[in-house]
Amino acid sequence: MQARAQLFALLSVFPNLEEIRVCDLLLTTAEAFVFNAKKICQKCRSVIVQNEAEAVHDADIVITTTPSKKPLVFDSWISEGTHINCIGADAPLKQELDPAILKRSKIVVDDWQQASHSGEINVPLSKGVLLDKNIWAELGDVIVGKKSGRTSNDEITIFDSTGLAIQDASTVELVYKKAKSRKIGNYIKI
Repeated sequence: MQARAQLFALLSVFPNLEEIRVCDLLLTTAEAFVFNAKKICQKCRSVIVQNEAEAVHDADIVITTTPSKKPLVFDSWISEGTHINCIGADAPLKQELDPAILKRSKIVVDDWQQASHSGEINVPLSKGVLLDKNIWAELGDVIVGKKSGRTSNDEITIFDSTGLAIQDASTVELVYKKAKSRKIGNYIKI
């Protein structure tokens, strides 16, 4: 579900996405995702790849949505200019990226305190591989212009998203109001 939500978000910003590469431990899960991706993005080439290296090789955007407690994506696989959304590391000891990637990237977190104990940066910070000063900004600082986002085409950028309830609540309200004004959606009893 998280990967599907990420795909919808990507398509809202990049409607001309050319290719989606999917890697999963379970072939049936990968097949189901590709099946749905082809419905969502009919212009995109959606393929299952054999391993993580093949998934990220020469990719412009990489999204990780796993519960891994060890790196799955390695520094030598990431090209200059890549953007990475790290979604899976949402608890202490979880990590999906080789810390060497983090060392050469501009890192933006959704919330410093939460990300430092349960985001992608939590393990490298606790081991001293990353320092506080290696984290560029919180997302809010970029949104309001206090800090810049990407400043060059060669820059590797990482968004470490642990998920914040306040962001979810405000987004739900916006979606609800928009759906209501367009008279779309369904009412359900909870």
